Amino acid sequence: FFTVWSNVFMRGGLKAGERFLVHGGSSGIGTTAIQLADAFGARVFATAGSEEKCAACMSLGAERAINYRTEDFVQVLKAEGGADLILDMVGGEYIPRNLAALADDGRLVQIAFLQGREVRLDFGPVMARRLTVTGSTLRPQSDLAKARIAEALRREVWPLLGAGRVAPVMDSEFDLTEAAAAHARMEAGEHIGKIVLRVAG
Repeated sequence: FFTVWSNVFMRGGLKAGERFLVHGGSSGIGTTAIQLADAFGARVFATAGSEEKCAACMSLGAERAINYRTEDFVQVLKAEGGADLILDMVGGEYIPRNLAALADDGRLVQIAFLQGREVRLDFGPVMARRLTVTGSTLRPQSDLAKARIAEALRREVWPLLGAGRVAPVMDSEFDLTEAAAAHARMEAGEHIGKIVLRVAG
């Protein structure tokens, strides 16, 4: 919840009615982002790698789930007028495609680089279309910055959790001694939501 709130709402400035795309919609970050964006009135689009995962995204509040193996998310979003905000953890060749999928004045928030950090970009369209490219990671931020995020979560998100309007999505649970099996499940890309490790004590 910290990562999603700080990047989608605080840094990305998502507003009700805006078109929001999250990549990896069936991941822990993705399932949280879909629910929160939907709860705050955004139009939610998500990418995922199977029909089962796309169905999970739709059940959580996505208006449209895009199977990236069979569809081009750029074309889907452009047909809708472009995304106002994109949350991406893929990076690599997705970066120029994300920029192409944005509406004028759109924002791209980068939070990870599963396909790599380096890419060749033509920044002409960024200037001409007034696009914003930003990103962050939580760990190096100051205690004060983290406290501000925590306070915003307490005020804005905890009531939604208490009312059952959003909830963490747990895929599976493993004992710490089964960490290798948990990692194998994650590497296989079959999970929907978080994979949890139990620590005794």
